[in-house]
Amino acid sequence: MLRRPLGNTGIEVSPLGLGTVKFGRNTGIDYRRAYPLPSDARIADLLAAAQREGVNLVDTAPAYGSSEARIGEAIEGHRDDWVLCTKAGEEFDGAKSRYDFSEDAVLTSVEGSLARLRTDNVDILLLHSDGRSVDAIERAGAFRALARLKREGIIRAVGFSGKSSVDAGAAMPRSEVLMCTINAAYRDEVGTVRNAAHRGVGVLVKKPLARGFEGDAETIAEIAYLDGVTSVVVGTIDPDHLAANAAAIRRTCDSRHQPRASARSST
Repeated sequence: MLRRPLGNTGIEVSPLGLGTVKFGRNTGIDYRRAYPLPSDARIADLLAAAQREGVNLVDTAPAYGSSEARIGEAIEGHRDDWVLCTKAGEEFDGAKSRYDFSEDAVLTSVEGSLARLRTDNVDILLLHSDGRSVDAIERAGAFRALARLKREGIIRAVGFSGKSSVDAGAAMPRSEVLMCTINAAYRDEVGTVRNAAHRGVGVLVKKPLARGFEGDAETIAEIAYLDGVTSVVVGTIDPDHLAANAAAIRRTCDSRHQPRASARSST
């Protein structure tokens, strides 16, 4: 699978990313179907399948239960094979989420993420918004924490995962990477994504299947080739599902790079 530049960050990622909420959390979330948490062996198999498909982006978060810890165990010794994206600002206690965007809370969150992921750096760190205004999140000190972490070389690229096009637009000047929602039922952020690309901001797309309620592999491929989209992050614990998504993206890529048939002149 090809690699795309993630805005101006210097990071290159596959157009398909692996979302890992299902690695560590199956309560307090609105998915179409319930699912058991996978075994360690199944996670290892899924990551191996992702590598075979050319996927190098793994997206996680402290709010995804045990996801970070399970990823850290699975990729130990192979950290450099992956672009790791995690988040800060939201913690999940097993029953509900708690949000804290203070500078100290973000720094403490990242310290925990590094320990669980068994690494001394993360490629991408996003603020995990709860929908409050971006200005309020900035006043709390979250963006100041991001700047500090980047200066110290702990994070390569920083950004924001929001709830709306308003969030994304407000966070854009403060971000190198945005995570936006696009799917068959929700297209409000398509224009924002295009604008971000023009500014050199990388864009990751979340919820492309609306948590299983809308769309299929062809929908994912279509979104992957929207103007400005760098990678579409799809949460799965099914290697066949992952392979189908990757195949759809490859087909779309091939069709877009087919040489045009030359016109024949009539005589």
